[in-house]
Parts: sequence; structure tokens; C-alpha cells
Amino acid sequence: MASRNIPLFDVRKSAKNGLRLPVVVFVAVSLFAIWIFLPSSPTFPVANPDLLYQENDTLGHRVTNGSLRNTQIQSQDVPNDDKRTVEKNGSDDAGEQTEFDSANTVETDLEEDKSEESTPGKTSSEKTSDISEMTSELDNETEDRQKNNYNESNESREEQNTGMSSTEGGQKDGEQTMDDAASDLDEKFNGSKGSDSDMVDSAEKLNAEDSLDDVKQDNKEVNQNTKRVQQDHDKNSEKTAANNILEIQETFEESNNQSENLTQTTAPNGIRSTQVVESQNEKLSQQDSKEQNYYTWKVCNTTAGPDYIPCLDNVYAVRRLPSIIHFEHRERHCPENGPMCLVPLPAGYRKPIQWPISRDKIWFRNVPHSELAVAKGHQNWVKVTGEYLTFPGGGTQFVQGALHYIDMIQNANPAISWGKRTRVILDVGCGVASFGGYLFERDVLAMSFAPKDVHEAQVQFALERGIPAILGVMGSKRLPFPGGVFDVIHCARCRVPWHVEGGKLLLELNRVLRPGGYFVWSATPIYRRDPEDAGIWKEMSKLTMAMCWDLVVIKKDKLNKVAIAMYRKPTSNECYDKRPQNAPPLCNKFDDPNSAWNVTLQACMHKVPVDMLERGSKWPEKWPVRLENPPYWLNEVGVHGKPSQEDFTADYKHWKDVVSHTYLNGIGVRWSSIRNVMDMKAVYGGFAAVLKDLKLWVMNVIPIESPDTLPIIYERGLFGMYHDWCESFNTYPRSYDLLHADNLFSSLKRRCNLMPVFAEVDRILRPEGILIVRDDVATIAEIESIAKSLQWDVIFTHSKDNEGLLSVQKTFWRPLDVETITSAIA
Repeated sequence: MASRNIPLFDVRKSAKNGLRLPVVVFVAVSLFAIWIFLPSSPTFPVANPDLLYQENDTLGHRVTNGSLRNTQIQSQDVPNDDKRTVEKNGSDDAGEQTEFDSANTVETDLEEDKSEESTPGKTSSEKTSDISEMTSELDNETEDRQKNNYNESNESREEQNTGMSSTEGGQKDGEQTMDDAASDLDEKFNGSKGSDSDMVDSAEKLNAEDSLDDVKQDNKEVNQNTKRVQQDHDKNSEKTAANNILEIQETFEESNNQSENLTQTTAPNGIRSTQVVESQNEKLSQQDSKEQNYYTWKVCNTTAGPDYIPCLDNVYAVRRLPSIIHFEHRERHCPENGPMCLVPLPAGYRKPIQWPISRDKIWFRNVPHSELAVAKGHQNWVKVTGEYLTFPGGGTQFVQGALHYIDMIQNANPAISWGKRTRVILDVGCGVASFGGYLFERDVLAMSFAPKDVHEAQVQFALERGIPAILGVMGSKRLPFPGGVFDVIHCARCRVPWHVEGGKLLLELNRVLRPGGYFVWSATPIYRRDPEDAGIWKEMSKLTMAMCWDLVVIKKDKLNKVAIAMYRKPTSNECYDKRPQNAPPLCNKFDDPNSAWNVTLQACMHKVPVDMLERGSKWPEKWPVRLENPPYWLNEVGVHGKPSQEDFTADYKHWKDVVSHTYLNGIGVRWSSIRNVMDMKAVYGGFAAVLKDLKLWVMNVIPIESPDTLPIIYERGLFGMYHDWCESFNTYPRSYDLLHADNLFSSLKRRCNLMPVFAEVDRILRPEGILIVRDDVATIAEIESIAKSLQWDVIFTHSKDNEGLLSVQKTFWRPLDVETITSAIA
């Protein structure tokens, strides 16, 4: 460090300067002492000396008052009677104080010497003699020299300012920009003209120029870092944060406050404050730069645009299907590598309307599709009303409203008992899901699904309204649900050919329908007698009889002028054994009815469980009792290693504690704005169970690599589905208000890249939606870095004993760069 300062003091090579070496040694030792004993020296890099001393010329001189702790700054911009004192965290050691005072005194002398360099007529030897004389008289003449130095600095600055060019934005009197400082340094390094002995050697000039370039470059980076970190700090300071975020913010805030205080009096002249700020900024800058460079995001360019669903919009795969006779083109065809781009927002997108108002109207710009309103306007599905899409509550089979239709079903068969015996239903071909939307008033959850087809955005309408729905089709694969879990299956005017191919599609409904559950069919073959409808009714009657379904009732609705037929699945195998023909056949005993992910449909029936300890042999308890009590058939070791019923109870207690003590109050989530929720790794569904009293619904997802606990979730009166998170989920973009991931991402890292997974998280989460992650500390840190690269806001983070909790909020940010997904271009 000392050797780098030598050229600045213009120590020249001359045999005549006999006193030069002692002075140089003295200065070097003094500066080294300052560097050693300042507390910040071991941690922060020393400020560039060229900039340090040049700015001293402009801003005034340091006046030592005999104490290391307090240093007064005199500036020409501040009146003498308005001097400000800056606290210094120095040592009280007498030796340190003496060295500090001596260094300050020499600093003043050297500054005075630099000011005199511009005076004509002085040779290098005379200047060196002056330095020696002043050094010997320091104790008697300190104050006079400081006054002279102050006046000479003003004169020198006025002379320098004469030839200065104006800087961008202008500057005040007494200020000096980096370009000005560079100009002054050039003059000082070049020395006085007219004498060869006064010229600096070419090597010294080169070093000085390099040092000057370093000064300008370093300070340019510092200014940029300071500005960016300050902006980040201002943004984050408004958020509630926990341990690691608070620590970073508090540390930066402390150093930033020091910088602001010093800026009022000394600008960046104070050694300690400048080093603190620069070091802290550099640390944050390197960390931030590393994160931003590591994660690069682009906007997806696809034919589907803002409605892009990677596994359903794979045009490349669909074009190569050998057949679409079983609606294979509506099924999942995921790209080999999940996209790592972000789906764009629709033009004019805004925060969705909150429930329950959203059941009746949504923003048209959020789902800008009017095709369904034109096609189904006369049936009261959906209408375009100004800037809204409105939903009168009608449907194909209940034009006069869903509530009347729901009540008509229960009147036809009181055993349905909405919200008590019947809690979880499957709505096939749901349209805009008004049926499921109004069932909330009866304490019933409806899993609604429909394909992404010519009925443009029907499932997207449902989700935007705050009604549960997924994209799906009854084609060649099983539905992603366990066997025997739905209390009721409903189909209103769904044009599904149930009777073809041995009744394969109706047999799939039989697989997922609970023994003793009902199939409610509302369609034209029930009440019309034209040849086509009559033929379908005849075939359906033969098929349902062969399946041992009991036709409970046919009910005609006088208001809607439609009819429903209600069938009941058997609760024993007696009927199966008495059939004259094994058609439809019983499934192979090795065929697991709960195996559903990417399993081909089979035209067969599974036997009904009859063992009293087997699931499905008895109807669940009535709602809401079934929510809290362990199912009677839990008799194996639980997921967490305890006996299953004990494990179930402990899990429920755990989530009650977590939700009540942390989620509802401590992580900054405004639950009144939350409607659509997904638990990405639900286990027993405890998280959803605890939230039952809030005006929201939870999609419980069981990853395919996790223990199959989804039947337990349905037994509790909740719903969910299987899914592989290494692939895209069957839903539209911007579907959910809150995603919850409990120890999911750490397990996914062993199977797939987290970047496409997080791109999928961004896709299905609404702007201003919340992601809550519980996982190990390393995974939490990785997820937080990815979230920050997406410009998401960190609301809360906490870690303890290698377990972490993170809450982040998605923003409206979208990158400018575009990535074309060739497989999704029609």
C-alpha cells in the first residue's frame, strides 16, 4: 500500500534531494500505521489514495483535536461555527493516538506541499527542504499551516476551476466530479513545466495514469452498486423479514446510514465510512450479480400465448399421433425437457376479483375469450357485459339457475344429503363449473374437469371465478384419481359416448366412484324419444344393468324441462357373481384400482371391498366429523414412521399448530384475498383440513414418487390428484392464489432440474400470489435465489436446525427477451 502512494507525493529521483528518503520512509510508516490500527482495515479495502487526497483539496482539511475518537471536518461549504463531529471507533491507546495525530499532521503538510507545486519558481530541492523544515516545526506551527493550507487550497481550486468543462447535470461551488479530479491529478502527476529535473519519469507517469483509470473505474462501479443496493434496500425494507434477510438489511442499513451522515459533511472523504459502504456494496453486488447471472429468464413465444400449457399444447407431438379416435390429442404430451421460459400476461391483465363476487363476474381482460358467450349465451353460461364476463348461474341442463337444479337432485333422492353424506363429487364435462360453484353453499366440494377443446377456456373461466377445476379428458388413460373415492359423479349434458367399446369410459367412472355412491346423469336420452336418443338410452340401460348399477330414480324438472337419471353403485359383489355373462369383465386381481398415473384404460370392473377393515367396505362418517377422525381402515405404518392412526392424528395437530401460530399471522399473507390454493405435496391433507373454515378451497396433490395417501385425503372429505412435478400441471396459467410446498423441492432435485419446475410454479401462480416453502436450509436458499431472479418479493424467511420456512410473492414482472418454443408453434 505504501509503495502505491509514493508517486502521488511526487518523490523524484535526484541525487540532490538528500532528505527525500527519510521523508518517504516517514510517510510510508505513518500511512502503514493508520492502515494497521484502523478497525476497518482488516476487513475493507483501503480507498484509492489518489481519490482520497484529491477530494481533500476540494472539501477541506481534517483538523485533529487531540482525540482519536472525534474528528472535526472543516469544509468551505460549511461555516466554521457549524462544524459537525463524526464518531470514530478508535482505540484509547496512547501510542495509537500519537501515531494517528502524527499521520494527520503529515497529511496536512503534504496537502500544503501539493498546493504549492503550482507556484512558479520553486525547484524540487527547495520543495524538499521546505518539507523538512515544516516537519521539524510541526508542534509549534500546526494551526498557522492549516489556515494557510485552507486559503491556498481555495486559491488553487479557483485556478483549477477556471479551465474546467461543465459536467452533466451541473455542480455546486466547492464540488468536484470524478472527471475534474482526474484532470487535477493529471496536472499534479505531470509536475511543473520548464525544468527537466521537475519532470516525472515515464514509468511513474504510466503508473499514475493507470492509478487514475482505476480510480475512475472503481468509483463508477461503487456509484452504480450503491444506487442499485439502495433501491433494493428501499424495496425490501417495507417487507416483513426474518433472520437472514433482516441480518443483511440491518447490516447494510447501518453502513448506509453512516454513509448518509458523512455525505452531509465530508462526502466520500471519510476513510472508514467509505470502506464500510464500498465493502458492503461489493459483497451484496457480487452475491446479487451471481444470482442474476445464474438464472436467465425469457418470455415463452407459443401459439397459445398467455394460455400456454406445455403438456397440452405440444403441437409437435400431437401432429405425430397415429390416431385421435380416443381423443389422444386432448391428453398429455409433455415435451422432453420442460420449458424454462415464462408465460406472458394477457394485455390489460389485472388482479382477479375476489370471492364471492368472482362467482358472478370476472375481468374480461383476464380471460379474453368471447366464443363461449356467443355459443352458449342462450343457456346462461356466460355473457360479456362491458369490461366483465358475467355468469348468471345457468347451464345446458339448468338454464334457470344452478341452485334450483341442485335442490331438485336432492328432492329426487334425499339420500344424496348434500354436505353431510355427500361431500366430494366429480363433475364431468363441467362447462364453466357453475354447478360446482353453487355447491359451496351446500358444503360440497366438486372436482370439475373438462378438456381444452372448442369450448374455449371453460376451465379457465371456472378457475378465474374461484371454482375448482382441472383440464382433462376421458380418452385412453385413467383419470388421475384413486379408486372408490368420489361420493357422487355428475354429468350434465356431457356428450360422452358411455356405451361404446364395451362401456370403457363409464367403467372408468365406476372405478373412481365410491361403493354405494351415485352417478347423476342429466342428458337428452333420458327424456327425448328421437331415434338417436332412444338408441343411446337403450344401450345405457343394458350397460348399467350389466355393471350392477341400480337405477334409483328418474326425475323430470318442470322448470328446466329436463330430466335426470340417478344410478347407485353396489356395496357387495353378489350381483357380479350372479351375472349370466362376465361382461363387462371383472378386472384381474393384480389390477390395482388406485394405480392411475399414465395407466391405460381397461374395460373391466374391480370387485367391491367387503372386509370390514378394508377401505370402501363402509361409508365415511358424515361431514365434518370425517375431516378430523382417522379413517377406520388405517392399519399400516404411517408416512412418518408411527402407527398410521397415531401418525394421522400427530400430522393434523402439527398443521393446526403451524397454521394457527405461523401461517395465519406470522408470514405476511392476507388470507382474505386467497381463494384458489394448492398443496403441492399434501401427505394426509392436514394443511387443507386446518383451513376448512376459510373461504377457500385446496387442491391436494400427491406426487407420484410419494406414498399414496390420496385415498385418505378423500376419506376426510377433501379432494386432490396425482401428479409428477417434473412435468407441467393440467391447468391454465394464473390459476392459483397460493401454492404450498412442504419438503417437495428437495426431493424433486433428485429427479429433475428445479428451473423448469419453478417456471411451472410461476406459470400456475397468479401475479401477487404467494408461494410458501418448507424444506431444508440449502433448498430454501436455492428457492429464494430463484424467486429473487424472477423479481419476486421475499415476505418471510426463517431457519432453525437445518429446517427453513420461506414465503415469497410473485410480481407482475416479465422479462424482455423472448424464447420461441418450436414444439408449441402451430
